[in-house]
Amino acid sequence: MKRLSFSLLLGLMVFAGGCTMAPKYVRPEAPTPKEWPAGPAYPDSLAALDMASAPEMSPEEFFQDDRLCRVLELALANNLDLRLAALNVEKVQAYYKIKRANLYPTLYASGAESRHKTPADLSFTGSAMTNEEYSVDVGVASWEIDLFGRVRSEKNQAWEQYLASEAGRRGAQLSLVAAVGQSYMALAASREELQLAQATLESQQASYDLIEKQFKVGLATKLDLRRAQTQVEMARQNVAVYTQQEAQDENALDLLAGTQVPRELLPDNLSGVTPPQEVDPGLSSLVLLGRPDIMAAEHQLKAANAYIGVARAAFFPRISLTALVGTASAALSGLFDSGSDTWTFNPRVGLPIFDARTHAALKVSQVDQQIVLTQYQKAIQGAFREVADALAVRGTIDQQVTAQASMVTALKEAHDLAVDRYNKGIDSYLSVLIAQQSLYGAQQGLVGLRLARIVNQVQLYAVLGGGSSVGD
Repeated sequence: MKRLSFSLLLGLMVFAGGCTMAPKYVRPEAPTPKEWPAGPAYPDSLAALDMASAPEMSPEEFFQDDRLCRVLELALANNLDLRLAALNVEKVQAYYKIKRANLYPTLYASGAESRHKTPADLSFTGSAMTNEEYSVDVGVASWEIDLFGRVRSEKNQAWEQYLASEAGRRGAQLSLVAAVGQSYMALAASREELQLAQATLESQQASYDLIEKQFKVGLATKLDLRRAQTQVEMARQNVAVYTQQEAQDENALDLLAGTQVPRELLPDNLSGVTPPQEVDPGLSSLVLLGRPDIMAAEHQLKAANAYIGVARAAFFPRISLTALVGTASAALSGLFDSGSDTWTFNPRVGLPIFDARTHAALKVSQVDQQIVLTQYQKAIQGAFREVADALAVRGTIDQQVTAQASMVTALKEAHDLAVDRYNKGIDSYLSVLIAQQSLYGAQQGLVGLRLARIVNQVQLYAVLGGGSSVGD
């Protein structure tokens, strides 16, 4: 009998091994064009340029500035948001192991001792008796035989949720890499703008000192003196503003790094930072399916798909099994004697006859799957727009930088001419004032555009899922 029961147990385990009632998963069509947008705002031929594919480049390969790469190492080791994402992966992984373990019976062993005294008036012998019983058992308690795939579907759901959390961790890492790169470049730009403001202050102060001397000897008007003074005060204010901005950018970088970044790793200015590599988005938008956030959304869709199998299995019988083998004796010394063996085989079948909640639960699982499907499609659409926007900047930013640089050159020459004409008494100081303001604004704009160009390179690397196929 024990051999038959054991054979039946093994047979049920094998039969239940591959059964599931979840619908077959088919990846949905991407709700976006298969090719990137084209037009005057976009690069004519990205493939003709010497660029590498973003998903194939690690952050260390993309960022070519040695000091920035060392800051990235600090951030990847110390950033608390990334640590939380990693801990969440560990938690979901442990949850998956729990669900997977439900597929297999849990073996346990127990030992028991029982003593019971029977008074004389209740004893069949007419005298008081003390009964003793000792037992040792090994068995399986309430193991659900997964004939209809309920437990296996729960396991599959937990597995997809684990994969989604792992993709989420990689997405958090990619976001951190991009944020550190952009923050580092913003600090470099703030320092360059501070240097520009300080140089402008020195120039304005020198002009003011000269006009003040001229005013004292009657060669300059008081109006010119006050106009020169306003320029000095404006420049001094700009120095204070960019000094504040530099400090705030340093604080932001320290927060991302999870520790104070050594001062020797900080950039001197934007011109001194080695720009990152150019990246190639490829010819097809299908590259978006490899983005960590898109992969996480798809794994959540697969998890919702698996849960439908759980809801469907609720309409069918649930079979559980309790089985014990052991030995029992009235005396401890006879516990393992011949003939003291015991066994229990207790299968149990629960058959749902009517439960309105079961139908509602199936409907909930199906609607939930449609909700997650919509979220997945929405994530793809959002990713497509992010890449399209980044490409639009990529296709026009060089023209903007070139035009702005040319404007700075022209305004510098206009400023020099205005100063010369003022010194010769041909024009008033107002023309110098206008030329100074225009030149300073154009110089600030050039720094901002150069920063925007580098930030766009980082943004394009991130929205294409840069480094997502490179192992950690």
